[in-house]
Amino acid sequence: MRNRTTFAQYLFCLIGLLLLCPGICTAMDTISINGSGSALDMMKPMIAAYQKNNKDVRIIMEKPLGSSGAVKALLAGALDMVLSSKPLKPEETAKGAQQQLYGRTPLVMIAEKKVRKGDITTKELEDIYTGKSSSWPNGEAIRLVLRPREDVDSKILSALSPGMAHAMDEARSRPGMIVGVTDPEAYSIVSKTPGGLGATGMTSIIAEKLPVASLKLNGVTASPQALASGAYPLSKEISIVTTPGTPPAAHKLISFMLSPPGRAIAGKTGVLVTTGAAAHK
Repeated sequence: MRNRTTFAQYLFCLIGLLLLCPGICTAMDTISINGSGSALDMMKPMIAAYQKNNKDVRIIMEKPLGSSGAVKALLAGALDMVLSSKPLKPEETAKGAQQQLYGRTPLVMIAEKKVRKGDITTKELEDIYTGKSSSWPNGEAIRLVLRPREDVDSKILSALSPGMAHAMDEARSRPGMIVGVTDPEAYSIVSKTPGGLGATGMTSIIAEKLPVASLKLNGVTASPQALASGAYPLSKEISIVTTPGTPPAAHKLISFMLSPPGRAIAGKTGVLVTTGAAAHK
């Protein structure tokens, strides 16, 4: 009998605590995000700002899987949202993936910090990738850091000029070429390789404070403004990919990304935001 009384008292106290302090037993919302390395670099300051006023949300963002790998994980239910640099495939859309363009960031040619060069032309890039030019003006050997053929950065560079597509094929045919599979791997290799040359999104350069030299292209400095005017030709798209199963907590984060404060944060990391809050449903 005594045990029953003690249990009843305990239960009564517990109910009282729940009524007085419902927040203490509220489960913390968790949002799992992944995608393109350049896009995830943009999300780091975005998440930091969001969580200042949303301390009850836990956001998990592991090392980048890449756009394609992250969409697969999203469709398998392992992620809540994806930041992608690629358009969805028809089969991904058929499985429920929904894509919304967020903006664009310049794809910047970068070199190892000690390379004494501030500008590079399309013709110079064509000669470097074909192997006609193999050294920097100071005599240092140029060490190209390529991306996989199907990577979006490779496709963007190939579209720079008719000669560039051929030049990149030539580079891949040479033995011993360095290949960075992910965005962080590629820009890390460039920064640590004497004479290194590669490309990465401006978001990574700014958010990660990369120790590399950012090169002008044909005399034009990469920037969101240069993208908007059409003066700078190389850009990576950043889009938000969700599914019908994406939880409300993730949609709340997306609404913040589309809000004026979120757009301002993206702009500071080198993104030309091309969609507004009204576009998010």
